[in-house]
Amino acid sequence: MKKVGIGIIGLGPRAETLLASLAAMKEEINITAICDLRDDKIALLERKILEAGFAMPSKYHDYRQLIADATVDAVLIPTSWNSHLQIAEECMAKGKYAGIEVGGAASLDELWHLVHAAESTGVSCMMLENCCYGRNELLALNLARKGLFGELIHCECGYEHDLSYMSWKEPDKERAVHNRFRNCDLYPTHGLGPMAKILKINRGNRFMTISSTASKARGFAAAAKAHGMDVVYNEGDMIISVIRCANGETIMLRHCISLPRPYSRDCRVQGTKGLWLEDTRGIFIDGISKTEELIDPAGNPYSEHHWSKVEEFYEEYDHPIWKSFRKKQLGGHGGMDYLVLSAFVEAVRERKPTPIDVYDVAAWMSVTALSEQSIAMGGAVVPFPDFTNGKWISREPEAPSRWALDEVFEDQWQ
Repeated sequence: MKKVGIGIIGLGPRAETLLASLAAMKEEINITAICDLRDDKIALLERKILEAGFAMPSKYHDYRQLIADATVDAVLIPTSWNSHLQIAEECMAKGKYAGIEVGGAASLDELWHLVHAAESTGVSCMMLENCCYGRNELLALNLARKGLFGELIHCECGYEHDLSYMSWKEPDKERAVHNRFRNCDLYPTHGLGPMAKILKINRGNRFMTISSTASKARGFAAAAKAHGMDVVYNEGDMIISVIRCANGETIMLRHCISLPRPYSRDCRVQGTKGLWLEDTRGIFIDGISKTEELIDPAGNPYSEHHWSKVEEFYEEYDHPIWKSFRKKQLGGHGGMDYLVLSAFVEAVRERKPTPIDVYDVAAWMSVTALSEQSIAMGGAVVPFPDFTNGKWISREPEAPSRWALDEVFEDQWQ
C-alpha cells in the first residue's frame, strides 16, 4: 500500500492533538513536511513526530513552500479561522488535497472562492469534522436510513461548552478575539455537520433560510472581571438559529460557550415514527420502545411512551464503522479524530471525492456569516446561497465507500 505524504500547516495545540491519531496510522502515511511561523512550534512538533516513529520531516516557515513540496500529497490545515480557507484554496490549485479544521466563515465571498477552486481543479477540500464520525451520530444516520425514524421532520444541534476561561487566560488568542468583536454562531459545524448528512443536504435537499437571535452578553465579561480584567464582549451568551430546508425540515442550532454547563452538542433527530435525543441518552421508536396504553380518570384512553437507552440499539443498529472500530479506540476525541483522518487519507490515496466535500464545507461554514447578518438585522430571515448552483437537485448518489456519510454501505465492511 502506497503511503500518503502528509504536510501540516499550523502547529498549535490542534496539530498536536491530530498527531496522536496520525501516529496510529504509520502503515498508511508519512508526515513529510511541517510549517509554522514560530520556530519553537516547529521544534516541538518535530520532536513529537520523531517520538511517534516517523522520519524527520522537512520544515518550512512559508506555507507555499510546503504546498510545493513534491513529497506532500495532502495538507492538513489546523491554522486560524481567518487563514485556513485561503491556504486550502492554494493547496487545491497545486493539486493537493486539503483537510481544513472546523470553524465558521467570515464572509460568503471566501466560501465561493473555495468552491470555485475545487470545481476548477477537481481536487477535494474536506473539513475534518470529526463529529460526523461520532458513534451516536452514525447510529442516528443508520436508524434514519433504515427508516426507523419515519419521515424526518426536525433536527436540533449546537455547541454548548463552558470556555469562559478564554476571556482571562488567553484573551489575545484568535478565538477569544472573534468573541469580542463578532456576534453570531461562531462554531456551528460539530452539531450541524452530522444533521446535514442525515438530512441529505446538497444531495436532494439544501439549506434555504436562516433566522438568528442573540441574548445579552455577560458570561465572558464576568469571567474576565473575576480575574481583574475589564473587557467588553459582543458575542451573546446564547445564539439561537433556525434553518429551514428545501424539503421542509427545520433545524434549530444553539451556540453557548460563556456560561457554566456540561458539554453538549444538543443533538436531536425527530421523524414521524421516533427520535434520538442526545442529552437524555435516549431513543424512542414507535413499535420498538415501550409504550403503555392507559386510561385517564375521565375514562379517556392515552398512550404513555418511554425512552429506550441508546445502548440498547448498538447490537443491531450500530453503524458498521463503529462495529469495526469499537474494539480499537485509537486517537483523540474518543476515536473520532482517527476515523475522520482515515476517511481523508483513503480518499487521497485513491484520488476520489472526500465524504465531506467542498459543498458541505461551504454550506456548514456559511452559518457563521449568515447568522451574523441575521442578528444584525434583528433576527431577519436570510437566504442561503446555493453553493452547488442547482446540482443538489439531481446530483449522483454518493459512491459506495466504507467512509460514506450520506448513505450506509454495510457491504463495504464485510
